[in-house]
Amino acid sequence: MKETAIKPVSGQGAENLLFLTDDQIRGGIEAFYFAYRAFTSDPDEILEGIDYGRAHHRALHFIARKPGLTVSGLLDILGVTKQSLNRVLRALLDDGLVESRIGKRDRRERLLNLTAAGIDLERRLSEAQRARVRAAYRAAGPQAVAGFRTVLEAMMDDAGARQFREMRGAEAAE
Repeated sequence: MKETAIKPVSGQGAENLLFLTDDQIRGGIEAFYFAYRAFTSDPDEILEGIDYGRAHHRALHFIARKPGLTVSGLLDILGVTKQSLNRVLRALLDDGLVESRIGKRDRRERLLNLTAAGIDLERRLSEAQRARVRAAYRAAGPQAVAGFRTVLEAMMDDAGARQFREMRGAEAAE
């Protein structure tokens, strides 16, 4: 079996390289798939009942995390086409879950915020996910959680890592 080296994260020397077989890597990929299926199953049930999909959930999530997020900022975070975002946003706006305001500094900007109904839906969608992640973190322990976070961050492309750091930095400042 072929071995694959995982790049060391900053601060780790070459002696800490981890070598895994392709079969072990495949097992990790399969674990991601099954974990993602479980992670999305609870919100999917709610979304199905209101004729929304995961794109609506992602939009609600990031608008909730960054009130006043611009449409272009949301487009950048989600990494989707303008056309698909417009379809999702139109539904959320029409259904009274999101409101769009004109920017104070730049009147061309559209600032997005959740309405009370949007806050409620986002909370219901995310509660089960937070409970699932919290239980998994407790079961795994602090070292495994730190290791998992390191793996996730190492998998991000540069743009995603930058956005993640910006979101986490904004959260720490609050």
